[in-house]
Amino acid sequence: ERAGNAALEEVVMNMRIRKDYYGVETSIVTPEIYRTSKLVSRITGMRVQRNKAVVGGNAFAHESGIHQDGVLKDRSTYEIFTADTVGWKGDNLIMGKHSGRNAFRSKLAELGFDGLSDEELNKAFEHFKAMCDVKKHIYDDDILAIVQEQASRVPEVYKLDYCHVVSGTSTIPSATLKIHKGEEEILQASHGDGPVDAILQAMSQAIGLTPKLEEYLIEAVTGGGDAMGRVNVRMVVDNLEVKGTGTSTDVVMASAKAFLNAFNRYELTRHLPVKGVETKEP
Repeated sequence: ERAGNAALEEVVMNMRIRKDYYGVETSIVTPEIYRTSKLVSRITGMRVQRNKAVVGGNAFAHESGIHQDGVLKDRSTYEIFTADTVGWKGDNLIMGKHSGRNAFRSKLAELGFDGLSDEELNKAFEHFKAMCDVKKHIYDDDILAIVQEQASRVPEVYKLDYCHVVSGTSTIPSATLKIHKGEEEILQASHGDGPVDAILQAMSQAIGLTPKLEEYLIEAVTGGGDAMGRVNVRMVVDNLEVKGTGTSTDVVMASAKAFLNAFNRYELTRHLPVKGVETKEP
């Protein structure tokens, strides 16, 4: 009977902290554990539970007054290892709208992204400057969200040029979109049960597909009223399951990006050859 997958980060840290007991060591670079966990979470769209040992959001949080007092006096009282051992640094305020390209490149290198091409760097920097226009405080996780959203992109069959949403009390939620498919420009308006549903309906009609939304998850990348929001969606389109992700300080726009990402993944997936199956041109 299957018992699930072992939490390797817990195994690794046990072996590191208690190597005198186990008598074995690993060559795993533990300060990369937290960042790797966040990366996998963003790519797969699967959220890490806040109470998860080692990599959860509450792994190094101490709310109890007794706990806080003990940690202030001696961190080893309640922490068998420190947060930086696994690469957890907290929400470090790092950059702003006056930060230049070189500073941005240096920060990316610090976060482990020192192999970006000039084109990838330029795109990430453009998104960073756009974020600075709407977000006062920029944190490490915001920078990571920008770069990793770029990494999760696929060839864009569909491009969103315009999105206008109307919603509120005594108003029928509606969305108007302008989408490009190659040289073709598609303008579509629709209504829905809410702003997010209206976007999905308009986008589906514009593209000519009827998806079934199986999962819709939203979470804050960082704290604060101007926090970046990340939306992960899972849809079934023509019997193909696809996922999409999008980030923005506007969760409605993040939803639009996630839906579009999913539709583009569908176009990529349906043209992939299936092993053992001969494909014929119609």
